[in-house]
Amino acid sequence: MRSEIVRKKLLNWYATHQRTLPWRATSDPFAIWVSEVMLQQTQVATVIPYYRRFMDRFPTPAHLAAADIQEVLKLWEGLGYYSRARNLYRAAGVVTAQFNGRVPGDPETFRSLPGVGDYICAAVLSIAFGRVLPVVDGNVKRVLSRLLEIDTPANRSGAHKIFQVPAMKLVCPKQPADFNQAIMELGALVCRPKNPDCLACPLADLCRANRHHTTADYPKRDAPRKVPHRHLVIGVILKKGKMLVVRRPLDGFLGGLWEFPAVPAEKGQTDRQGVESLLAVETGLNIAVDRQLTKIRHAYTHFTLSGDVHLCRYLSGRVRLKSARGHRWATLRSLARLPLHKANHKFLDALAAALGP
Repeated sequence: MRSEIVRKKLLNWYATHQRTLPWRATSDPFAIWVSEVMLQQTQVATVIPYYRRFMDRFPTPAHLAAADIQEVLKLWEGLGYYSRARNLYRAAGVVTAQFNGRVPGDPETFRSLPGVGDYICAAVLSIAFGRVLPVVDGNVKRVLSRLLEIDTPANRSGAHKIFQVPAMKLVCPKQPADFNQAIMELGALVCRPKNPDCLACPLADLCRANRHHTTADYPKRDAPRKVPHRHLVIGVILKKGKMLVVRRPLDGFLGGLWEFPAVPAEKGQTDRQGVESLLAVETGLNIAVDRQLTKIRHAYTHFTLSGDVHLCRYLSGRVRLKSARGHRWATLRSLARLPLHKANHKFLDALAAALGP
């Protein structure tokens, strides 16, 4: 397959069919970087409002570096994968301190920043600086796997390097920015995971899977592992009209976010006495469970979660946290100013109804 033919067909298609997106209206490396970080494992329609709010508040690395991490997480709230926000925040600090606020265009230097992996490095530097680097994300893997009938499972560890070889051969040395965006756009709009629109594909006559009627067989994927499940008891502990909320450690899952005290529970620990005991160990407080407020279910990437949410009364004691790194007593109104993760958002309406006006 001649690379120049693929490039020409793809670039011509992109010139006509590319979507109008806010980050495509700028050449600012920082703005492009923010968009690419947000777009990792997140749909474009979801990202657009977050991107606009974020860039309005943090137009430069210096603005981001000078902010409080809690404000950054609050703006990111609901977008998920919060390590992306924490890494971007740390990287902005490095760029501000070491590079005079300018995003480095050298691949090795940029790759050394927190959160910058192969994909982010290639995407940002090709789009913002014209570096001839191939992007390899889920969309690109899907296009390449069908175009070339690549049998390596796209979700297998080490697959990135396998797909990077043909991606490097195809990337256009004269227009790397447009080419990389074009192949990702093709995967998003035409070469979809299900029901690909092969009749609209500019590469249909070159595509091996289309020729062999094997499009549905690609990309290959290893069978997913069984997703573990976790069950929590969650306590809304009330004291003089305020509720105890705790902050998760900054480094780690959902790092820096606030939540109501939550403890993993086994069978036999979910009755009133068991819940009171678990929450007492977690918070250092003596409490009484008044009633169960609701139940929630939530799915993360690597596990599913269920939780029994209990309304509790503070009886005595001083807060001594076992696993969290900070706490405060908050009203429902002040709670809205804190970055909370989605699992907690799932019972806020029920909580507001229970507390009344």
